[in-house]
Amino acid sequence: MNLPPPPPARLPDGFTVVLGPGVERREGGAALLGGSPARLLRLAPAARALLTGDRLEVTDARSAALAARLLDAGIAAPEVVAALEVPAVPLPDVTVVVPVKDRTGGLARLLAALRADPGTAGCPVVVVDDGSADPAAVAAAVAGTRLIRHERPRGPAAARNAGLRVAGTEAVAFVDSDCVPEPGWLGTLAGHLADPRLALVAPRITALDPAQPGWVARYEELASALDMGPAAAAVAPGAGVSYVPSAALLARRTALGAGFDEAMPVAEDVDLVWRLTGAGWRVRYEPAARVAHDHRVELRDWLRRRAFYGTGAALLAQRHGAAVAPLVISPWSLAAWVLPVLGGRLGLLGSVGVLGRASVLLARRVAAPGQPPPIGWAAGLVLRGTASSGRALARTVTRHHWPLTVAAAVVSRRARRTVAAVAVADAVVGWWPRRREIDLPAFAAGRRLEDLAYGAGLWWGVLRARDVRALLPAAPAPVPPRG
Repeated sequence: MNLPPPPPARLPDGFTVVLGPGVERREGGAALLGGSPARLLRLAPAARALLTGDRLEVTDARSAALAARLLDAGIAAPEVVAALEVPAVPLPDVTVVVPVKDRTGGLARLLAALRADPGTAGCPVVVVDDGSADPAAVAAAVAGTRLIRHERPRGPAAARNAGLRVAGTEAVAFVDSDCVPEPGWLGTLAGHLADPRLALVAPRITALDPAQPGWVARYEELASALDMGPAAAAVAPGAGVSYVPSAALLARRTALGAGFDEAMPVAEDVDLVWRLTGAGWRVRYEPAARVAHDHRVELRDWLRRRAFYGTGAALLAQRHGAAVAPLVISPWSLAAWVLPVLGGRLGLLGSVGVLGRASVLLARRVAAPGQPPPIGWAAGLVLRGTASSGRALARTVTRHHWPLTVAAAVVSRRARRTVAAVAVADAVVGWWPRRREIDLPAFAAGRRLEDLAYGAGLWWGVLRARDVRALLPAAPAPVPPRG
């Protein structure tokens, strides 16, 4: 499904970007290191003169070009002024599209929240009933609101597209019926539309107070697959935030073309994001806007949902190839972790040699002209990257490839010890930042059960599609050191 290209318009005057909190200045400010994946961006003297601090306000074509370069490198983020906060920043015309199937209680709750929020009270709302068993109940819940009905269920992608087709506004907000947006969410997201190349922006998805409290609800509140975390980010395949869920989105209508791929019963949101970025559009995640979601917290239902998410990987692989790889790791990092496992002390020495060699090559590659290679800095970067790769490798061992892990553990005592250590370490590392909010046994149980369910769905999807690409690792794309 082809999408229209973004317009050639530059960022407008007054648009401001701010360097990310983890960005490092190198070479006396002549280079910036940051982004996800990390890259080194060298600034020309004219660009260096424009970026004197951590903020850059667009005032002309040259500053607009630099701001766009920083955005696309993931080194800076927009400093967004929420619409409605300042009279000069009005809320654009937005249609709210709500797909629903049977969930009439949640639908009524959502519509009440939209009417109570000054930012959405005047927005046209389109509810799309995707073949609910009791259409009269849905019609009663949406009295006074435009309703479109599918006589038979066609899936959430088709329901959203039906609403998209009748929207005549500049922007479209998609909100699922099991969500409750916080007041002001739409104004915060709408501030991003000042960027003419911005196609889609998503809020942070938080947990609605559960009707059935328990350890599953607590785990889901802290580690939901829908929550992309507290940091704003550019969204793209291979980035730290590689997708955003369709539970709540604000989109520029003209960027979406025909919309979601209706042939995908799952992962249609990931597919849309990747098609948009592939067409040259920007997609952003904005956690300052928050939308609460009614998570599934009954154990069986929760595990079934995780397995369902897993089946989407094979569909994505058919459309996007290696972008869906469960593990992206360099040969250096892979060797550094595998050698000690297979070779004992000798392998550990080999790992040290691999990391040393990688540090030297990186230092030579990024050295400024006429300057000695920064060996110490490069070694630190290699070690941090290797640690990150180790965490990703542990996740794929216990999540994406656990059937192979179990098979290896059955036939090898060393594999059993290694797998046990990896499973425990992965749970502890994931739990540590949340240690004040949940106990380790509950978090570890949730982590392992979630991974088993997702991995089972992944393998089932692969077998059904007869396409193994969703299981194959990939090497990171080479990134030029100079910007």
